[in-house]
Amino acid sequence: MKSLLTKIELDLEQLSAAERRIGEYIIQQPDAIPHMTTKELSEKAGVSEATIIRFCKSIGMGSFKSFKLALMKDLTLTDTNLTDFSVLQQKDSPYDLFHKVIHVNKSAIESCADSMDRKELVQAVDAMKGANKIVFFGVGGSSTAAVDAQYKFMRLGYQSITSLDFHYMLSLIPHLTENDVFVAISMSGRTKDVLELSRFAKKRGAKVIAITNLNKSPLYKEADIRLCTPNVEQDFRSGSIASRMTQLTVVDTLYMSVFHHLGEKVLQQYYDARSEMESLRR
Repeated sequence: MKSLLTKIELDLEQLSAAERRIGEYIIQQPDAIPHMTTKELSEKAGVSEATIIRFCKSIGMGSFKSFKLALMKDLTLTDTNLTDFSVLQQKDSPYDLFHKVIHVNKSAIESCADSMDRKELVQAVDAMKGANKIVFFGVGGSSTAAVDAQYKFMRLGYQSITSLDFHYMLSLIPHLTENDVFVAISMSGRTKDVLELSRFAKKRGAKVIAITNLNKSPLYKEADIRLCTPNVEQDFRSGSIASRMTQLTVVDTLYMSVFHHLGEKVLQQYYDARSEMESLRR
């Protein structure tokens, strides 16, 4: 499958003169594009903002936002050759791979800003602030984010729950009510266990929040609130690296937002836990 930049190069002759200027600029400065607005790109390429939208549609992208996400994915995968199996063809030293991991994770985290919807994020924080119980669930690489989230929200005083055991979770969900929140974490949005538990939680009246890629997956379509992560890895890959970082970034944002809301209500508990930990070190 050819990369997005290769596709643009092959399609240049079929584009209008104005669209061709955009394509040529993108080919020359691909790393700068994901952080630009349509206005900034229009000024750089010397075209109108409307022409940028037409360019995106000409190469098969519905919007400039979708184009930036696709380009970021291409740059992350192609430039580093880290998360797919082509890494086996590279003669990288451990120190080379160290820098590649930094680049991949940094690029993934930065691209989160383009996939997150501000209104959906506010709705998610509001739902979690007033929840009695918050249940997190993810499998495989996504289970890391679920465990991290459970620990963080437990520290805030919530009845925060997660488990890797599907049957344990299946037994827990009937006890959920409309005052509870179920957070489903899945990169693909198609993981069977995650979908089954999300649907079950929704039947019980719980608010379902999805942390999933911006790809119109079943989980994306069925969730009440969608916190979208960028597509930074292929489904078939050597391991969850960049995708895990995007999920953890969303979890940290939720945690800090709720912590900011609670303020001094939980500070004493933090101090008490800290004092106890310090006493155990002596």
